[in-house]
Amino acid sequence: MSEKPWYHEGLRFQCHSGCGRCCTGEPGYVWVNPEEIRALAQLLRVDLAEFEAKYTRRVKGRWSLVEVYNGDCIFFENRTRRCKVYEARPRQCRTWPFWNSNLESPEAWRSVCRTCPGCGDGPLVSLPEIENQMALIRL
Repeated sequence: MSEKPWYHEGLRFQCHSGCGRCCTGEPGYVWVNPEEIRALAQLLRVDLAEFEAKYTRRVKGRWSLVEVYNGDCIFFENRTRRCKVYEARPRQCRTWPFWNSNLESPEAWRSVCRTCPGCGDGPLVSLPEIENQMALIRL
């Protein structure tokens, strides 16, 4: 039997809509797969080739959404502090903050809590739900 993870009793998280910290700031990558690219193109009602040319870039053999000059996600609306494609947002966005990198240690989680006001706040998210989210994404 394996040892329980340090967060086996669950973690508190509730998105503070309008914060936008997970969508803005330092440059990075929002990885997207072909299914997500198709869903985003369909939501925006643009041709797949047009979507790929305008909104994606190739990085190390993978696809990532492009960013604006300051590192913000191309789909983050600064005025409203909302995602323009929320209904079809990539799994990387949907699984925040339950990424392996954020849960590797209590220190890593505390670091995330310092930048994301929703981490450590709100209802308790159970271990099975955390593991379900982690299974969807490996970051």
